[in-house]
Amino acid sequence: MDVAEIPGIPDWFVEHLHVDGIEALYPPQAEAVEKGVTDGENLVASIPTASGKTLIATLAMLSSVTRETETGGKALYIVPLRALASEKRGEFEQFEQYGLSVGVSTGNYESDGGWLADKDIIVATSEKVDSLVRNDAPWLEDLGCVVSDEVHLVDDGNRGPTLEVTLAKLRSLNPTLQTVALSATIGNPEALAAWLDAELVDSDWRPIELQKGVHFGDAMHLEDGSQERLALRASESQEAAIVRDTLEDEGSTLVFVNSRRNAESAARRLGGTTEPFLSGAERAELAEIAAQIRDVSDTDTSDDLAAAVEKGAAFHHAGLARDHRSLVEDAFRDRLIKVVCATPTLAAGVNTPSRRVVVRDWRRYDGTFGGMQPLSVLEVHQMMGRAGRPGLDPYGEALLLASGHDELDELFERYVWAEPEPVRSKLAAEPALRTHILATVASGFARSREELLTFLEGTLYAEQAADRDQLQAVMDTVIDYLEVNDFLERLDGTLAATSLGHTVSRLYLDPMSAAEILDGLAEYQAGDGDSQPTAFGLYHLISRTPDMYELYLRSGDEEEYTMLAYEREDDLLGRAPSEFDDAFEDWLSAIKTARLLEDWASELDEDTITERYGIGPGDIRGKVDTAQWLLGAAESLATERGLGVSPGIREARLRVEHGVREELVDLAGVRGVGRKRARRLYEAGIETRADLREADKSVVLAALRGREKTAQSILENVGHHEPAMAEVTPAESVTAALDTGDSEEEHSEASSDSGQANLGDF
Repeated sequence: MDVAEIPGIPDWFVEHLHVDGIEALYPPQAEAVEKGVTDGENLVASIPTASGKTLIATLAMLSSVTRETETGGKALYIVPLRALASEKRGEFEQFEQYGLSVGVSTGNYESDGGWLADKDIIVATSEKVDSLVRNDAPWLEDLGCVVSDEVHLVDDGNRGPTLEVTLAKLRSLNPTLQTVALSATIGNPEALAAWLDAELVDSDWRPIELQKGVHFGDAMHLEDGSQERLALRASESQEAAIVRDTLEDEGSTLVFVNSRRNAESAARRLGGTTEPFLSGAERAELAEIAAQIRDVSDTDTSDDLAAAVEKGAAFHHAGLARDHRSLVEDAFRDRLIKVVCATPTLAAGVNTPSRRVVVRDWRRYDGTFGGMQPLSVLEVHQMMGRAGRPGLDPYGEALLLASGHDELDELFERYVWAEPEPVRSKLAAEPALRTHILATVASGFARSREELLTFLEGTLYAEQAADRDQLQAVMDTVIDYLEVNDFLERLDGTLAATSLGHTVSRLYLDPMSAAEILDGLAEYQAGDGDSQPTAFGLYHLISRTPDMYELYLRSGDEEEYTMLAYEREDDLLGRAPSEFDDAFEDWLSAIKTARLLEDWASELDEDTITERYGIGPGDIRGKVDTAQWLLGAAESLATERGLGVSPGIREARLRVEHGVREELVDLAGVRGVGRKRARRLYEAGIETRADLREADKSVVLAALRGREKTAQSILENVGHHEPAMAEVTPAESVTAALDTGDSEEEHSEASSDSGQANLGDF
């Protein structure tokens, strides 16, 4: 179908496509148009990666916005990951030149996103959309079209229920809403289409050929029965041989492994394979990218990544800081980085195609089973789908690795020739329903048990369940729990959220988290009167909640953290379980997580924290962000219940937010200062933002290591009467004193009592 024949889209978009070199639609895109995607029809598109799903979504959104302009219609694009939201924003913002406005919202779960009311296209994560529904965002009723990207993730036990319930609520809010769901190729796309009352485009068409296969011996064994020689050289691993062979044809490679450690070690080794293929210009560009990576964080992880990147290799996993991941993804797309070794997170929608994909590890550790388990066919096919870049590669190849004839046969049967599994709703699990039943009642979607059941019958779970008695039984159990904990109340056959229940729903908390926090705070106040809980006690309290992913206990940790639990017993909020209780291990995991947060809030340097806990800089950021949110929620809950512990909670929250000890909270809150600059300013005698506002500029410049632009920006932010740094020189006495202090600290270990360590550069 020629793009000029597409009905219902604005004329400028046809010209826009022509400028991009797009004259005709891919077959799945044409089928979507024929099935009414530009006429407001619901649609499920289950097609491979790189087959044009985003354009299908764009056609739906632009036709909807155009069709609904007079009534204020708008389009919502739901993504599973923040990284995807940023990527889609970049794609859709190009339409602003034609008069459309684009907004992105991924954080602040307490906001109704009022500023989005004027946007035509809105990109948000499913969790953010769920929170917008809970907070009664009025513009949701103006939606003409909702697109759900990666909708097959309804099968995910963590994120799936939120996506499922959110789509059900949006469709309930506006029965005429057009729903477009984009999915990987799955085993039961017709089930998703039936649930969403949608037309179905189910296709395995790809714009370039993808050959799947298995490497064994000295050959690639491909699914069409052919073999291609790809021999290993002396002491060369299978993945190294594949990367080398791909580079000889000027292609790039993605290598998927099963753990962060394996991703890092594989990238280190493969750097030796990629480095000889780099040109002088590429080496210079990669050196600049490596410098940017080192600037992101002062950690071994950052240094290791930079060292690999300098050789044309990289690793990618959730432990990296967000900026680390962005730099790697961009350099890989620009073909500067030749190989990326990644955990499966990179297969989840982020646009990082390559010539070849190697699935090195097809098993990974599963704590539920206590051992290594095979990956799903869907997950492996998602990884394989990254092979082949339209417009750049003549073909794509995706290879599993076999070490013997039996494994070669097994991998063909298990993955190469297998169909992806059907997706199944995970909504009926009690933790998922606990959160969503409260939110459904609190936001007015159901006012009785019968209405609640009717709402739940509009979910995928109800569509798939042969026996709905299980859903009713779990629902009733959850209602009882919410009533006992004063989140819901039943009056004359009706269901209503209490004031506390409304607060918990608005805060986007798991009700069990709220109950844990309130019990701990109430018990503390009852026993300690007017005193304030310690930061460590509060960190431990929030770390016990279901909303905080605790750190795992490693070998030898149990004894260490049992001792710490006894040493800090007076700080803890709530009674510890018996050492013989199954809950004791979770209690210790929360102790470990709390100590990490305390270390961060005591200015322990990032590198020491990553080494002490065996995590990456991205993990620290994740824990800190979650702690900020939960402590903010705890403050709101304490106010709701009239508990006098809010000052202590607020201080603990600000300390973990900025990563500083108590005396730096005020100073670190100035935009552009942060934890390390705050400490240097403090040591220079500038102890508060009021001091900074009136400070001698030469002292500020010395404390900030002579960085004039940084100093001027900070002084502007704090409201200094004359922030300009022209002709200002650093105060030599301050420079000498601070440099001496830094030198002494470099050779000393952090105090276990204070948690203070070398502050380093920034």
